[in-house]
Amino acid sequence: MKVTLFGASGMIGSRILQELVRRGHTVTAVARNPEKIAATGGTAVQGDITDEASVAAAAKGADSVVSAYAAPFENPGLVVAATKALLSGLKQAGVKRLIVVGGAGSLEVAPRLQLVDTPDFPEAWKGVALAHRDVLPVLRASDTEWSYLSPAAFIQPGERTGKARLGGRQLVTDAKGESCISAEDYAVVLVDELERPQHVRQQFTAAY
Repeated sequence: MKVTLFGASGMIGSRILQELVRRGHTVTAVARNPEKIAATGGTAVQGDITDEASVAAAAKGADSVVSAYAAPFENPGLVVAATKALLSGLKQAGVKRLIVVGGAGSLEVAPRLQLVDTPDFPEAWKGVALAHRDVLPVLRASDTEWSYLSPAAFIQPGERTGKARLGGRQLVTDAKGESCISAEDYAVVLVDELERPQHVRQQFTAAY
């Protein structure tokens, strides 16, 4: 499969790139600074997800697109503008399938209560979580065959085990009430969805 990956140099994006290459996919890895992308077998190119023309050029000929874009911490709302430019660029390029690396804040921890709205949610991360939540209505209003993969509440580099549990719009927790996943196993889940779509036009999640 030909896949264009935006945000390929980030913590999650780099793991997705590795997983795609591991499975034999042909990857165009896009970043503002392509020199930051490790030589793992993909083709690194310069591109700007906030510019629809740049998106269209990078995505041309792709079967699917993955967005692992992370907006600057000081301007989290840019992720919404980037999503709009991304959707417009994909339409120009004729690409229908899109998987977005989402946020965990929009997952429900109780009926009609999302993680970002709980009293103990870290204030420093609230802007980022709300911005990622705002991406969902933009996706729903599009005609793209999107999937929005929310990570567990806690995600960091770790081991690739391939043993994550899937969920829908509810936060997945273990017996201790904890919610975590390695970036490597998150990438496994994302590429599984790319290869065998089960959550088209849906938000879903994964955790241990």
